[in-house]
Amino acid sequence: MGDTLMTVIAIFLAVILMFLFPMLSVSERADDISQLAVETAVTDFVDTARATGKVTAANYEKLVNSLNATGNSYVIEMERQILDENVGKKTAWTNKNVKGENKHISIYTTQILEDVLNDAKGNVHLMNEGDNFSCTAKNDNTTISQTFRSVFYSISSNDSYQVGAQHSGMVTATGN
Repeated sequence: MGDTLMTVIAIFLAVILMFLFPMLSVSERADDISQLAVETAVTDFVDTARATGKVTAANYEKLVNSLNATGNSYVIEMERQILDENVGKKTAWTNKNVKGENKHISIYTTQILEDVLNDAKGNVHLMNEGDNFSCTAKNDNTTISQTFRSVFYSISSNDSYQVGAQHSGMVTATGN
């Protein structure tokens, strides 16, 4: 009886060590690879938009295709902060970099995509030099790694994301 119990325990431990932990490790590695791909795609998208001064339909489609290649679905959020001089405040400062006389007006994802996906506007959203542009991508599905973690560690959190990236910077060229 004692040998049978030890055999069952040994088989159970062998299954855990030979199958479950390697699957957990491989799923974590898949999320790490997806994270790297998402960071690269978002950085390339923002840097291209900053350098050219415009968000085009082709660049947006390239971003979406790069993100979809990871096997996850993503929520993409964009924001453009327009540098606008505060004309109501009269000062002797004429430098654009002075923070006291400038303000930023934000344009968000829906307004940007309205321009990018609109044929009448040429499938482009134009930006001006000095504007700030940022993009965030977060997965909105549950990855295999998240599923394994919730089973093994009893973590139940649907609000968190596993794979995501954010990049931003100042636009260096006015789009034409």
